[in-house]
Amino acid sequence: MSLARHVDPDQIIQALHHDPSRAHKHHVRTDGAISTITPYSSRYASQQEISKFKIPKEGASADAVHQMLKDELDLDGRPNLNLASFVGTYMEREAEALMVENLSKNMSDADEYPAMMAMHARCIISHLWGVQKGETAIGSATTGSSEAIHLGGLAMKRRWQEKRDAEGKDKTKPNIIMGSNAQVALEKFARYFEVEARILDVTEKSKYRLDPELVKKNIDENTIGVFVIMGSTYTGHYEPVEEISKILDEYEEKTGNDIPIHVDAASGGFIAPFTHARAGGPKWNFELPRVKSINTSGHKFGLVYAGVGWIIWRDEKFLPKHLIFELHYLGGTEESYTLNFSRPGAQIIAQYYNLIHLGFDGFRAIMENCLSNARLLSKSLEATGWYTCVSDIHRKNKDVINEEVETSANYIAGLPVVAFHLSDAFKKDYSHVKQESVSTLLRTRQYIIPNYPLPPKEEKTEILRVVVRESMSLDLLDRLITDIVTVTEQLMNSDPMDLSAFQPGATTIEKQHQSKGVDHANKHKAHRPMSKGVHRTVC
Repeated sequence: MSLARHVDPDQIIQALHHDPSRAHKHHVRTDGAISTITPYSSRYASQQEISKFKIPKEGASADAVHQMLKDELDLDGRPNLNLASFVGTYMEREAEALMVENLSKNMSDADEYPAMMAMHARCIISHLWGVQKGETAIGSATTGSSEAIHLGGLAMKRRWQEKRDAEGKDKTKPNIIMGSNAQVALEKFARYFEVEARILDVTEKSKYRLDPELVKKNIDENTIGVFVIMGSTYTGHYEPVEEISKILDEYEEKTGNDIPIHVDAASGGFIAPFTHARAGGPKWNFELPRVKSINTSGHKFGLVYAGVGWIIWRDEKFLPKHLIFELHYLGGTEESYTLNFSRPGAQIIAQYYNLIHLGFDGFRAIMENCLSNARLLSKSLEATGWYTCVSDIHRKNKDVINEEVETSANYIAGLPVVAFHLSDAFKKDYSHVKQESVSTLLRTRQYIIPNYPLPPKEEKTEILRVVVRESMSLDLLDRLITDIVTVTEQLMNSDPMDLSAFQPGATTIEKQHQSKGVDHANKHKAHRPMSKGVHRTVC
């Protein structure tokens, strides 16, 4: 058996690159001039590699640098085949053109770009989220849902502190409720803003989402609020906002403690309002008085490229005034409640473009298509007998009214997410096959489909997850299903001894159990600014 040792490729390249025997093969200019015929005739073709860690002494022509960087970026995955991400990877050419034309505009320069700021104000979509008559909704763009969640949580903490001050009570032990399926941004809020995170277990019984019964057992007078998720990043399930709201209503009747809800609708905020599945279903938005604020990501199902989120409070009284800064900057006066200052404005313009261009019917058609394709994928996987879906959007809604028309209303509501794992029968017949091998082999076909464990208490179950975005056409879906079947058959037909060399070591779960000093709750990640002006919409 050959000896195993670490090989440093950078060291090898550096040693051979400076080999004196190579010197006669290249003519190097010493006058500092930049001269190339093509990018591949520049010094970066073979004489010198692109500088990695410091600025080079001499510059290079734009076409050469562009080509070298482009070549390196070719090693990235294809964005449209990144089925792990909720973030959009497609926009129409007209929208892209608007973004390019406005890349240089800064959202912090409100006085200099009044037209852009007007568009920002028009994007406060409180009417889509059921804001009630007589309420003055207030909100803003953010860099994404992470910032929006921090702002929403901070507003809840400040309101709780103000109430405790007025009552002369201790305010040093605030806590907030969330499920263990929560995206890491929710935990970050608690840690960064010194709030005890009461992270409640999710189980198969609770459909891997926040359990109302556990909420009831864990709230007290120090609870500043409850984070409820409209679309779990693990399985796509909507959490029962209305049921939790009723529990908090009952608690207030008994104790007098008013605990608000912040809805993290990072993905669901642009799906639930448009799909038939939510029509007449359980309430989740400002129709519930206990829901004080909602966030969403424009760069997810708002169909904009990465860099924009939104947060809205149902009324301005729920955003403490001392959190809002009045800025006198560059000749203008504006109000600001953000964690960032300068930020690009192009995404705001693109968001407005989508709202106007698509309209309600356009958004509904896209979201219904996403859900339809996700259902087809789910049913196809289960039809093989090799896979079982943990997500439920392909399962019939028992309360369905119209069987003749096929819409999302016929099925359990949720995000267009397909979470699945190898079936028990498959595991019994092919015990030598590790599920993560499916993910690995699909990666060789350029699909990025993650394999990872469910939240704590359910982490013995690994899932593969596909996010069905707008750009998942029926043709691409057909190709994906075919490739999953092909890869699975390849693993089934592999010799166990050969396969053991391909998939050595522990499973994903076993590796996590072996890892010491790592907080499991912070290991899961499912990808997630109030702009410089704070805008109000009176309904």
